Amino acid sequence: MTSSPSILTAPLLTAIRVQYRLEWIGIHGVPHWARVLRTGLALAEQTKARADVVTLFSVFHDACRHNDNHDPEHGTRGAALARSLHGHQFHLDNPGLALLLVACETHTTGTYHPDVTVCTCWDADRLDLWRVGIRPLPSRLATEAGRHPQLVREAIERSERDEFPWREIFV
Repeated sequence: MTSSPSILTAPLLTAIRVQYRLEWIGIHGVPHWARVLRTGLALAEQTKARADVVTLFSVFHDACRHNDNHDPEHGTRGAALARSLHGHQFHLDNPGLALLLVACETHTTGTYHPDVTVCTCWDADRLDLWRVGIRPLPSRLATEAGRHPQLVREAIERSERDEFPWREIFV
């Protein structure tokens, strides 16, 4: 797996946690973020997406949810949080930051983006829908790698087992 979790520093995670409104270990919390990270980095190996952006997406995309149900602005708020912490808690070049922001802002509604990194971020999140009983639909996945039946099966199994050692990264 292409590794980029070193960008997830304790100060960055603390800054995210301080403002996080939901259960830290809830359905949109750190176990989900860890599965998005694991799936996203596995996808990035195949799609050649930017691992640094995929890694940061895993923690920002749901970091500003107000509830676990319908919250259409949560991605925009997550992008705003990323923008506010950029340069202080983490660093990306300008193209990387732009990709992170658009991936967060559009992760619930996007269907096509010309950059594979954005598409990889979306797929990493959508492949963890089984945690709420929704089977990921290939028609809603943006990359060929994300639509591969084995990867879908593995993502579903991860959701069921909570296998990724998220406590080592996020606690």
